[in-house]
Amino acid sequence: MTAFVSASAFADAVPFAAIVGEESGHVPAREALLDAAMGPGRTKKSSEQIRAGRLPANGLAFSAVRPDGSLVGTVRLWNVTAGTKDGANVPALLLGPLAVSPESQGTGLGGLIMRHAIAEAARLGHAAILLVGDPEYYGRFGFSAAKTGSLSMPGPFEPRRLLALELVEAALDGADGIIAPTGRFVLEAASAMAIAA
Repeated sequence: MTAFVSASAFADAVPFAAIVGEESGHVPAREALLDAAMGPGRTKKSSEQIRAGRLPANGLAFSAVRPDGSLVGTVRLWNVTAGTKDGANVPALLLGPLAVSPESQGTGLGGLIMRHAIAEAARLGHAAILLVGDPEYYGRFGFSAAKTGSLSMPGPFEPRRLLALELVEAALDGADGIIAPTGRFVLEAASAMAIAA
């Protein structure tokens, strides 16, 4: 007797997906996935104002891909300043957007992508991650609004949904002000590539 009654028990299972560094070939599928998951209004969010025209933080853009190469999940982290403290910028990352394809939702893939992104950010020496999202979902990864009360976004946002995770204890203590982008512009990278060619 075998442990499984039939291989057909797995017929509807979502195929395995590997979390890899985002490649340029993933970008069109990523944009389509984000449009499908978040709708056409996604580009009007305050977080998008921070990300617009910028590159994700080095080594912190991830894709979840199936063995056939199809993209089923995505997340990026962005360099920002979490306001100031004692007159100096407070470096942090802004996570988002996180999206998983409809057929992969409920499989735990979103959680795997989140844990991978957090672990990589910590490994690379970042001190804190911010995001705008549902506390009920992101709380399981350690995010809360406990350190974001004095921070704001450059547009409308719900304060209860502005969340943070400190990767270094007390990294956000005393941080106050508007979250602003600090990452490289897309055009800077294109210019650097043209000079190198």
